Amino acid sequence: MAHTELDLRERRPIEDMLNAKMPVSKIAAEIGRHRSTVYREIKRNQFEDDELPYLNGYYRVNAHRAADARRARRRKLIRLEGLRAHVIKQLKVGWTSEQIAGRLAYDEQPVRVSHETIYAYVYSREGQSERLARHLPSRRKKR
Repeated sequence: MAHTELDLRERRPIEDMLNAKMPVSKIAAEIGRHRSTVYREIKRNQFEDDELPYLNGYYRVNAHRAADARRARRRKLIRLEGLRAHVIKQLKVGWTSEQIAGRLAYDEQPVRVSHETIYAYVYSREGQSERLARHLPSRRKKR
C-alpha cells in the first residue's frame, strides 16, 4: 500500500471526535486509518501555548498548516532558487547528481543537498516539466 498523508478532510473528524472524547482506536476505525497514524498525527500537530493553556489541543487547520510546513522543508530545490539554478546548470553541463552534490561546498553554495535529493527533484513534477531527466547520464523517464 502506498504512503498517503492525512489531508484536511481527514483531520476534521479527528478534531471533532477528540472534542467528543472518543478513543483514538475508534477515531482510526472511523476514518479508515491505523491507530498509530492517528496517534502520530495528534502528537505531531498538537497546539500548545504556555500563556493560554486552555487553548491547548488539536485543531485541524493548525495541524494542516504544520504538516504543510514540514513538507515544504523537505523540498530544498523548490524553495531555494539559487541552489536550484546551480543544480540545473550543472546538470545541463553534463554532471551527475553525485558530482553536483559533492561539489556544492566547493562551489560556495550555502546549503547542501544529497544526490538523492537531486534525483528526487529531477523526477518530480517540477523537474519533469523542465525535462531535466534527459541531462542525466542514464536518461530514464522514471526512476
